[in-house]
Amino acid sequence: MPETKVGHVKEYFAKVGVAGIVITEGHLSVGDTIHIRGHTTDLTQSVDSIQLEHTPLQRAEPGQLVGIKVRDRVRPNDQVFTVTE
Repeated sequence: MPETKVGHVKEYFAKVGVAGIVITEGHLSVGDTIHIRGHTTDLTQSVDSIQLEHTPLQRAEPGQLVGIKVRDRVRPNDQVFTVTE
């Protein structure tokens, strides 16, 4: 399946299981399938919600730092891709 880079992980909040992701190119929408890949990370999941400063969004644009709930640990500088089927 083709992947398109949309950004990278800036930080991970372990207590709530949320990744802070900087969108650098393209966009990210609720319902998209993402693949987070790094040195020790390989996670594919659907985006259930996106938040910008505790406000829900349907779509994140370049330059935004958004929070996304993830089901496993991710690390700073992991790359984030959208997966198209």
